[in-house]
Amino acid sequence: QVQLVESGGGLVQAGDSPRLSCAASGLTFSSYAMGWFRQAPKKGREFVAAVSLSGTTTYYADSVKGRFTISRDNTKNLVYLQMSGLKPEDTAVYFCAASRHQYGTGRMTEYDYWGQGTQVIVSS
Repeated sequence: QVQLVESGGGLVQAGDSPRLSCAASGLTFSSYAMGWFRQAPKKGREFVAAVSLSGTTTYYADSVKGRFTISRDNTKNLVYLQMSGLKPEDTAVYFCAASRHQYGTGRMTEYDYWGQGTQVIVSS
């Protein structure tokens, strides 16, 4: 049974730099590209960042480029989202997801497994 479990969310201040983690189990982690998505209140889920199988290729939404960094540790089956310069508009539930796409992708339909999400609330 595949499980993706996110952690690291909570109430933070604008400008803070928290790190989200996603622990994967039940799959061959190094065979899956990983992504982070988010869903703000009353909005649809949107792509945030993705990382390739090896971790050498990354993709970002324009809204987070230069502020967020995605990385992975294939020895620990973990994927991270380091956030910095948080803004109130970054408030959302953040989800990690796993895709068989080799290089990572921003398309939700390309992802096979999803976590339950962790909420990040950014206060101004």
